[in-house]
Amino acid sequence: MQQLPPQLMLPQPEQKKKKKPPGPPAQVRQQASRTMDDPLMNRPRKNTPAVSKKKDKEKDKFKDYGYEKSLPKLSSQDEEGGAGHGFGGGPQHFEPIPHDHDFCERVVINVSGLRFETQLRTLNQFPDTLLGDPARRLRYFDPLRNEYFFDRSRPSFDAILYYYQSGGRLRRPVNVPLDVFSEEIKFYELGDQAINKFREDEGFIKEEERPLPDNEKQRKVWLLFEYPESSQAARVVAIISVFVILLSIVIFCLETLPEFKHYKVFNTTTNGTKIEEDEVPDITDPFFLIETLCIIWFTFELTVRFLACPNKLNFCRDVMNVIDIIAIIPYFITLATVVAEEEDTLNLPKAPVSPQDKSSNQAMSLAILRVIRLVRVFRIFKLSRHSKGLQILGRTLKASMRELGLLIFFLFIGVVLFSSAVYFAEAGSENSFFKSIPDAFWWAVVTMTTVGYGDMTPVGVWGKIVGSLCAIAGVLTIALPVPVIVSNFNYFYHRETDQEEMQSQNFNHVTSCPYLPGTLGQHLKKSSLSESSSDMMDLDDGVESTPGLTDTHPGRSAAAPFLGASQAQLQPPQATQQQQQQQQQQQQQQQQLLQQQLQQQQQQQQLQLQQQNGFKQQQSTISVSAATGSAGSSLTMRHNNALAVSIETDV
Repeated sequence: MQQLPPQLMLPQPEQKKKKKPPGPPAQVRQQASRTMDDPLMNRPRKNTPAVSKKKDKEKDKFKDYGYEKSLPKLSSQDEEGGAGHGFGGGPQHFEPIPHDHDFCERVVINVSGLRFETQLRTLNQFPDTLLGDPARRLRYFDPLRNEYFFDRSRPSFDAILYYYQSGGRLRRPVNVPLDVFSEEIKFYELGDQAINKFREDEGFIKEEERPLPDNEKQRKVWLLFEYPESSQAARVVAIISVFVILLSIVIFCLETLPEFKHYKVFNTTTNGTKIEEDEVPDITDPFFLIETLCIIWFTFELTVRFLACPNKLNFCRDVMNVIDIIAIIPYFITLATVVAEEEDTLNLPKAPVSPQDKSSNQAMSLAILRVIRLVRVFRIFKLSRHSKGLQILGRTLKASMRELGLLIFFLFIGVVLFSSAVYFAEAGSENSFFKSIPDAFWWAVVTMTTVGYGDMTPVGVWGKIVGSLCAIAGVLTIALPVPVIVSNFNYFYHRETDQEEMQSQNFNHVTSCPYLPGTLGQHLKKSSLSESSSDMMDLDDGVESTPGLTDTHPGRSAAAPFLGASQAQLQPPQATQQQQQQQQQQQQQQQQLLQQQLQQQQQQQQLQLQQQNGFKQQQSTISVSAATGSAGSSLTMRHNNALAVSIETDV
């Protein structure tokens, strides 16, 4: 057939290439090929030597990388069912990890209807607490609901549980009052360390245990002068001490009035007579006599306290005792000066002294006497021993040292800046008050603190502009740190008032022991918190004496850890041996009664549980017998010749 030239050939339509449908993914293709090769893919494969060698190599490989312990441990059924899906496609042999299931057991805690769940190991972190000790928390276990029930504050338990979860971090919720949360801490027995840490975080005074003297008479004297709240006589001694302190301060102020001053005439050869104030008082002066009586009381008080104190070294290191010593020393120096002056009045032969040396000696002695008289002002700090307000002020200043440092630093910068500016702004004025930059420091301090005496004022326009800026900067500088100091004072003040309210108010919280019915504990209820806590300890002893319960803290006391330092120190001496024996006999009798009642109650509960279990079994047998007529069974054969029987029951 003759072929036409390309110019005469008709254009033919292009044939479209058909796209092949996308094949299955690699995993599907691999599965399909495996299915083609092995129709019975679900059949369990035998452990051939090649497969076992490959498996051993993979185990050695994971041993080298340290992954052997982290591999999942499967049972024999999982191994057979998962054949072909493990490493290398063969069956894997895993062993279960040995561990204590009880250690990971979850515990349900019901607090006034609100359920909490946590692990047992979380509570075991603090075995000395109520929730951490199995013997203590067993009293609150409800066997019917399989939970622990506490009739306590629900919002507070969030923080209590977080204490166990965080390893000892205790934070009070915002919506829980301080006294309520303190009672919860005592109830759950978190310990003295947690209570002290919580009180420090809340701003309470850290109560330190101070030892008492061993001698009985010495102890009574020490309590009489050191602790005014210990007895009525101690309050009288404290009132007398405060009265003497105030009297000495009033005398110190009144003797500086012109009407009560004493003057001395000096005869000089150059300028005639000279009248000056006599710094040395007269023995017959009433103010000096009253001052002598005050010093006698201060000396007597300080000496008695020093002789009765249990530790002499700590007594000398105390700041308040140092203030007492400083307040006494000026009087004795003044008394020595009076005696020396009386000797000068006698006609005794002395070596001649030049007038210049005599005047210089008099000036030096007068300066020393004035400084000594000024030291008497420190007697006012003796009132802080009997005043809570001064103690709160001292703690506020101590807590606000950083803010006070910032305030002084800002004032220092402003004083240097504005005193320099006003000096150069007023340099051209003839009537300028600012002769130098140090002279302007006083004006800058008075202006920045918004006092404004008016003794030094700028005259020119530029000086007034600088003064205006100085006043505005002073207001802003003081306004920044002062609110922080005020908030600290309010914080410490409210904490002190809250502490007094907590000590004065005693509440008897309801008990939540499921083993004790309501009629059993009525004769044990008291009106005070200390009595109720001691009764709870009696119940603890009764429960812990039952079979199967042991107390890891036999010497534990519920009320003693929560007493303040002052209350713990002021406890009366121990009772006689006869009283102790009587108390022990009474406690043993109460424990025996409680044991009998608890055993009776446990028997009743066991009977109730048996009756309930028998009733449930009867119901289950009736339901099974009624449903056997409509029950159908189906048998299915699996590929491994295992027989699985499934019974479908319609109730």
